[in-house]
Amino acid sequence: MAKNMRLKSERAKWGMSQQDLADAVDVTRQTISAIERGDYNPTINLCIRICRTLDVTLNDLFWEENDDEGI
Repeated sequence: MAKNMRLKSERAKWGMSQQDLADAVDVTRQTISAIERGDYNPTINLCIRICRTLDVTLNDLFWEENDDEGI
């Protein structure tokens, strides 16, 4: 799993720490850190909560550019 630099970038754009985002979506800071490192694959419900909090789409944060090659 690749690092999620887009999540980190969007979070920073909003001036949020990992803890701020974690509190907003009701998970631990360690969960946000693991998602950003690519060590944790979040549930779709968590992805949606993160996107709503950061005012972005699922595609903006979680769609990998090369995922559509085989479709």
